[in-house]
Amino acid sequence: MADEKTGNKTIVPNKHPMPAQDAVVRAKNFNEVALGYNEETVVAEARRCLQCKKEPCRQGCPVEVDIPAFIKLAAERDFAGAIMKLKEKNALPAVCGRVCPQENQCEKYCTVGKKNEPVGIGRIERFCADWELANGVLPQKVAPPTGKKVAIVGSGPSGLTCAADLAKQGHAVTIFEALHVAGGVLMYGIPEFRLPKAVVQAEVQNLKKLGVDIQVNAVVGKFATVDELMEEGGFDAVFLGTGAGLPYFMNIPGENACGVYSANEFLTRTNLMKAYLFPGNDTPIRVGKKVAVLGGGNVAMDAARTALRLGAEESWIVYRRSKNELPARHEEAEHAEEEGVKFAFLTSPTKIIYDDNYWVTGMECLRYELGEPDASGRRSPVPVKGSEFIIDVETVVVAIGQGPNPLVPKTTKGLDCNKKGNIVANLETGATSKPGVYAGGDVVTGAATVILAMGAGRAAARSIHAYLSEK
Repeated sequence: MADEKTGNKTIVPNKHPMPAQDAVVRAKNFNEVALGYNEETVVAEARRCLQCKKEPCRQGCPVEVDIPAFIKLAAERDFAGAIMKLKEKNALPAVCGRVCPQENQCEKYCTVGKKNEPVGIGRIERFCADWELANGVLPQKVAPPTGKKVAIVGSGPSGLTCAADLAKQGHAVTIFEALHVAGGVLMYGIPEFRLPKAVVQAEVQNLKKLGVDIQVNAVVGKFATVDELMEEGGFDAVFLGTGAGLPYFMNIPGENACGVYSANEFLTRTNLMKAYLFPGNDTPIRVGKKVAVLGGGNVAMDAARTALRLGAEESWIVYRRSKNELPARHEEAEHAEEEGVKFAFLTSPTKIIYDDNYWVTGMECLRYELGEPDASGRRSPVPVKGSEFIIDVETVVVAIGQGPNPLVPKTTKGLDCNKKGNIVANLETGATSKPGVYAGGDVVTGAATVILAMGAGRAAARSIHAYLSEK
């Protein structure tokens, strides 16, 4: 394709391709799929940026990164300057460069993208973050101690972001994480082949360098309540970033059979507890020859792709709408298809079949057709009467969504929640019904993206700093 002339700027119409493992090879290993740009490619991609005066890309960034500025520095090969510019607003650039849906955020507003492919903002961000991890982490400015203490409950994207921003302001920050390692959903939910755990832990170590104290195996609501942290622990403010880790099920017959997993358990066993290394690691996982994953989101794609890597001969996505309605990122669905995941669209299970020992042997399904759009704008699935059929499967993974863990809300006085159990909080400030307590991320909005949770953590940190300053 010929280059397009815009003033004195020659625009390369397409993004530079992202190097990746061959699909046949990667479907059998847990190594990272996308291999990242090299220096020459990232500079060439950064030079596609027009450096627009209006900077439309910035409106699509939930954490307010100065996108044109860091891209300009990358184009000049000043990668140290680029990562420092990124980290002024983004505490987890190596994570965001890998898993954020840039196509629906910053890149969606890119001027180059109006007639061509947008600038690969996420790919440039990933390179800059990886450059720093390879060349040594650069020090960040931290304000003098304020004498104020803040407790962060949960070490997922919102908690880590809130902690980083508050630590830079000089507050003493302690993160309480229920699991044995920090990182939240970044550790237990997203597979190694999409987000290497060493990358997550490197970002966690960067927070420790800011002075953040991280306490693991600390279940707030058990060892101490939020009220006790404030009244007895001396914390002046608390941020709740406990996420959405409570799995939803379909409530169909046979769902309690052996061989049925929630996506949370299936992915936690594999990602956090490294069941794919069994017996070298203590946690086993059973995957039969044929696996069915119920749902069509990113979590469903992660589970289906993981099943292949665990040895399944067939891995199916069973989704009650069509391909056009898939909520998963296009890139994730495309990668799944390339690796051999199969799709059963307009299909939904009605019951799970099991043998005398309660092990799954099959699944009865019903076919659907699309009717009128629902409240979300997607066409509603309508069951086709008499279309029941049975598919042979040995493992079923339910990936239809998840909600908030009720432990913290139930043990905190004066904390309002909605009917779904989500904490009620101001979306702009993170303030809850309880003075001094803030919340953000999936525990407030329901399951969403990493970057939106990070944006909520930033907003809450800003409000907490103002609250502590006034206090």
